[in-house]
Amino acid sequence: MNTKTTQDLSPHRHISFTAHYTGYIWYLLGISHERLATAKGKQLATLLHPFETLAEKFVGHSVRSTLKLRHRLIDQRLEELIAQHPDLQIIEIAAGLSPRGWRFRQKYPAISYIEVDLPTMAAIKREALQPIEPDAKVYGCDIFSEQFQQILKQDLDHSRPIAVLSEGLINYFSKDLIGQLSQILSTGFQQFPNGYFISDLYPEPTHRLAKVIWHSSKLLKFLSKSEFQFYFTSPQEAAEFFKTHGFKKTHIRQASNFEHPEEQNHLGDIVWIVEAQV
Repeated sequence: MNTKTTQDLSPHRHISFTAHYTGYIWYLLGISHERLATAKGKQLATLLHPFETLAEKFVGHSVRSTLKLRHRLIDQRLEELIAQHPDLQIIEIAAGLSPRGWRFRQKYPAISYIEVDLPTMAAIKREALQPIEPDAKVYGCDIFSEQFQQILKQDLDHSRPIAVLSEGLINYFSKDLIGQLSQILSTGFQQFPNGYFISDLYPEPTHRLAKVIWHSSKLLKFLSKSEFQFYFTSPQEAAEFFKTHGFKKTHIRQASNFEHPEEQNHLGDIVWIVEAQV
């Protein structure tokens, strides 16, 4: 008999809805494996296609176009870190049906790459990878739990650097939860010679129509049962936030000026990449 109550369940469990959609979009973009494309993802992509097409026509951006952009930018920064630290250990939190772990483990067999998601989504990911990568490390846990902290303590080599990645996650959190996650990671990173947190971050949109579309996206909010929120209006504001939650150094990279994270003005990009270090 299942005695779990609603209170016992993770408050972040609804976010996994978006994993099916993003997983299918990455498959359509040709950067994923068919095993990571689900029927539910195809249904959602079909449902949202008219809205996405309108956004691309009138705003110049859509959810699917930013998925491609943010994935490429995170990959680019991760490639640079691996070149700098060939023995890098990577944990991708809320990994969903992202193909990144599968791709990077094939390309860089010397690295350690662990994927973490809520138990239900982690089970789906393990089943999907079983025929093509049966030894992949995919763990099911809440990143705000003691279990996740045990992964940092027990499943990694503390003589090697670590990078924790998140994609499509933190804008679904309250600002307080983002701060909590930052504290958990920055504290955990103290066990390693180098620690990096890399994540996408959606700033307050500057395009008038983009703001209307994002804020009126009731369909996505209803389906995911999660609120997509904006908190930062400038790179400096975002960088200071992460610095006040445990990180010594934070770079905010804007897509249009990616190699110059010192830029302090909002250049109008719809997505930024955060890189926070201890």
